[in-house]
Formats: sequence, C-alpha cells, structure tokens
Amino acid sequence: MATEVVEVLVQGGKATAAPPLGPALGPLGVNIGQIVADINKKTGDFAGMQVPVKVSVDSDTKEYKISIGTPPTSQLLIKETGIKNGSGTPNTAFVADLKMEQIIKISKMKEDALLGKDPIMRVKEILGTCQSMGIKVEGKAVPEFLEELKLGKYDQKIVSGKTKLSAQELQDQEDERVRMEKEMEEKRDEFVAKANEILANMKDADRKDIEAAMLEAELPLQIISEFLPVEEKKEAATEQPAEEKPAE
Repeated sequence: MATEVVEVLVQGGKATAAPPLGPALGPLGVNIGQIVADINKKTGDFAGMQVPVKVSVDSDTKEYKISIGTPPTSQLLIKETGIKNGSGTPNTAFVADLKMEQIIKISKMKEDALLGKDPIMRVKEILGTCQSMGIKVEGKAVPEFLEELKLGKYDQKIVSGKTKLSAQELQDQEDERVRMEKEMEEKRDEFVAKANEILANMKDADRKDIEAAMLEAELPLQIISEFLPVEEKKEAATEQPAEEKPAE
C-alpha cells in the first residue's frame, strides 16, 4: 500500500485549490474540493496565521489523512490574550485572564499535538501552560480553577465545544487585560523601590545576605536577578611550574 504525501503552507481557514495545493493533489486522483474543505475546517481557528498542512493519500483507496502543524501552545496563548510574553513570576504576578471558551478553542487548535484522550484532558494540558505563564482562567489562578474543573463545573461547556465570545465578553476581557497590565506596572515600581531600599541598607553586606533579604521581602526572582545579576563562576587557576627544557 503506497502513500503519497503532500505538504503545504496555507492561510488558516482560507486554503484553495489554487497552487500550491491544487496542482499537488491533482495527479493523486482525489476529491480536491473535499480536501480543501476539510483543511479549512481544521485550520479555521488559525485565521491570520500560516499553518503547515500535511495530506497523506492512499494511492489505492484514495483515502486521505490531514495532519495540521500548530505553533507552540504558549504562542497561541500570547495571540489569544494580546500580551507580549508570560509572567516572570507566574504564581504571584498575573498577566491575563481567559474565558473557558478560549481555553477550549486552543485545545481544539492543538488537538492533533496533545496527548489527552478526551476534550477535558486536552483542556487540562492547555491549563498547565496557562499556569506557567501567569494566565488566569475565569478570574482564578489555575490551581483554584482546576478544583472547580474536577467538580465537573465546566464539563458541559467543554463537551459542547463552545469557543465564541460575545462582543461584550471580549470588551470586558480587554478592560481586564489593561487593568492587570497597570497593576503589574504598579507592583513592579513597588518591588524596585523595595530592592533599592535593601541595597542601600546593606551596601556592605555579602551578596548572599542581600539575596536572602530580598527573598524574605518576597521580591520576585525576576527583580532580584536584575539587581543581583548571576555571578560568573570563576575557575580557580592552578599555576603549573614551568617545564624545564632539557639542556642542549
């Protein structure tokens, strides 16, 4: 049983039978229109993004399988939230807040790449990345949200596959993102002021004592590293006696 493979890059949800896809599939004797429709269905959530697609065709039966390549989950979350990057201290400083529908949306976008055997398990995988980036879900930190998930509070919504938000929900989310961004800036100013205060009071102290004081003051590691850059390890140089040359 021979298999022909066609690999192309398409615009999410906007694949057509035009080159490069159509001409590549034509000689294989398959229903190009149906394949294009299936590709657009699978890539619809990647609107505005270039998506790698692989179409594997059985030369005998003409059956085909479509595999969609996807960006890393972290990049999809950044695009969905509108943030520039994740939090440096994700357990204490939060950078965004997503709705359950958006988590479901990303889990469906990554479906082919995730290990979860059902929609709920795949959602949990996305939540793991949210936690590492400092992204809340439904106004809660991920550990708290997972407790509600375990109780089945969101099972019906996950199974329904709902991914769309109303205009009002999107506006509320943007307002929350702006508020959190401002809060992060204010907290950073407080952390920087505290770090400067500790440095001023311990200007003659050892680095490890200063670091301990900053940790005790609950300063984020990102702030501490800015004020106390990691020291390069100096290898002790062992002087070797000069080798005597044999007398000529």
